[in-house]
Amino acid sequence: MPLDKPYAGIPGTTIFDADQSRKGYWLNQFCMSLMKAENREKFKADERAYLDQWPMTEDQKKAVLSRDMNAMIALGGNIYFLAKIGATDGKSFQQMAGSMTGMSEEAYRDMMVAGGRPATWGREQEKK
Repeated sequence: MPLDKPYAGIPGTTIFDADQSRKGYWLNQFCMSLMKAENREKFKADERAYLDQWPMTEDQKKAVLSRDMNAMIALGGNIYFLAKIGATDGKSFQQMAGSMTGMSEEAYRDMMVAGGRPATWGREQEKK
C-alpha cells in the first residue's frame, strides 16, 4: 500500500521521494556516469548509443536526447544528478533552471534575486 503523500498536490512540483528514486534509478545512474571524462566523451560522440547501454525507459532516453529537464524530473530524475548532463553540455545550473521555467538565464536570475516566484504561482490551474 502506498504511503500517504500530502505533498503530492503541490502545483508545478515533483517531490523526489522513494517512488521517484526507484522510477529514475537508471536515469540517475546514467547521469552519474558522466562524472568520468571518458564517459562524457562516449556520450557526446553518440548520445543514443551511449543511452542504449542503460536500461532506461524509452521516454527517459527521449527526454535526455531532447534535454527536456522537466520530463526527466517527472520520469524520476534527481536535479542534482541531472546537473551532470548540463555540465556535459557546458551549461550552468542557472541556465538549466531557467530552461525548466521557460525563462532566459537572465530572467531566471533576476526572479531569484528578487525573491523567487510568488507563493501563488501554479495555483491558477487549481481554479480551472
